[in-house]
Amino acid sequence: MTDILVKGGPIPPRRRRAQLNWLLTVLPAFPLVLLVLRLWYLSRQDLPTMLLLVQYISPLGMISALFITLIWTVPAVILVLRALGGILLVSDPDEAGRSLLAVTALRMPDWVVLLATMLAAFTWQLRLLPTLGMLVVSILGSTAVLRFRTERWLMRWITLGVPLLVGALVLIFVWPGVVSALRHGEISTALLLAVPPLLGPLLTGPVPRWSARLVTHWPAVAAALVAPLAVGVIFLRAPVLPNSAVEISSSPGVQVVRGQLISVDDTSTTMLQSDGEVVFIPNGQVRSKTLCPEPVRPPDSAVDVRGWQIEESALSWIAPTHRDSEVDPRCLGRPLNPS
Repeated sequence: MTDILVKGGPIPPRRRRAQLNWLLTVLPAFPLVLLVLRLWYLSRQDLPTMLLLVQYISPLGMISALFITLIWTVPAVILVLRALGGILLVSDPDEAGRSLLAVTALRMPDWVVLLATMLAAFTWQLRLLPTLGMLVVSILGSTAVLRFRTERWLMRWITLGVPLLVGALVLIFVWPGVVSALRHGEISTALLLAVPPLLGPLLTGPVPRWSARLVTHWPAVAAALVAPLAVGVIFLRAPVLPNSAVEISSSPGVQVVRGQLISVDDTSTTMLQSDGEVVFIPNGQVRSKTLCPEPVRPPDSAVDVRGWQIEESALSWIAPTHRDSEVDPRCLGRPLNPS
């Protein structure tokens, strides 16, 4: 492993330190920017409303929403960096020492890759698990080439036999889903299920030296440019305030106010309605309150694999879920007792 760095001439320490400083500066700022943008989006671009939300919303609640929504991105970043860096290390060792991607993959501990793999197995949707298998066999193959230059038959088994065996097992498991996806006209779903197991054996060994940087650096650069945008769009839609319905006494009768509950103090209950308007309800007028569950979004795909819906993760099967059998009439804007 040391020879790989010496051949191409490693990145100068000063330059490497400068790149690391920039990375350490951007990484903590990115979640903060996401949290501020989420409040800006929630307030419908109204500055006074955003300042009110900043005053009452718990930072722990915001961070929890950010963590739950984007937990699947952490193993994606780790595994993709390790796989692409490993391919570059075995394909062009003379230039690998000059690449930050290769140096990052070389210095990444094995236990980090193992934890990322376990986290991805629990949090990724079923349709992404074949891609996870492809990344794992690619990392195993490149690691074997770098560290364990032993008998040829053993290297052939690690870099070719294991990917073929894993790919065959994955294809056998997901084949009913591939057939169902093609029957429903979901070509993208069929490709996500069937193509990664076929690519695994091609990503365990070196690629032509002239194309090494092309097939590793450019995908990494494209992912680095697209990932923040995709993460921002996903988090902007994540709920950070509880949906509630408050039943109040009014002159015509009983009225129900629906929205997101901001705070409850000694004098009033503050709610944010869907149009961005903030409503202050005197506590003397409040008759009842209820917490409204998030509306269950219908699945985008009708495909399942052996009874496992492709949009569900293993964690969603293991973790207990709460499903209301009846909808509270106050969540629909109707009084609990019309009389």
